[in-house]
Amino acid sequence: MTDTAQLPPLPDHLSIDPRSPFHNAAVFEHDIGIRLNDRERTDVEEYCISEGWVKVPAGKTRDRHGKPLLIKVRGKVEAFYL
Repeated sequence: MTDTAQLPPLPDHLSIDPRSPFHNAAVFEHDIGIRLNDRERTDVEEYCISEGWVKVPAGKTRDRHGKPLLIKVRGKVEAFYL
C-alpha cells in the first residue's frame, strides 16, 4: 500500500514528455491512472483536467522525428494514483 501523505498532488496539466513544460518527474515516481468519461485509459501521453482533454497516439503513425502522432480526445478527465 502507498501512503497518500507522501504522494505529491496531481497537477491539472501533465505530460509524459520530459521536454514539455508540463512534465513533473516527482509525479512519475508513482503509478498514475487516467479515467476519461468513466473508462480507464492506459495510452494517455498528456492530459488537462480543467480543459477536459487527453492526448493519445493515433495508431501506429509517426511524425518525422519518430514520435507518435497524437490526437486530442475530449471528455471528463480524472487522474488518480494507483
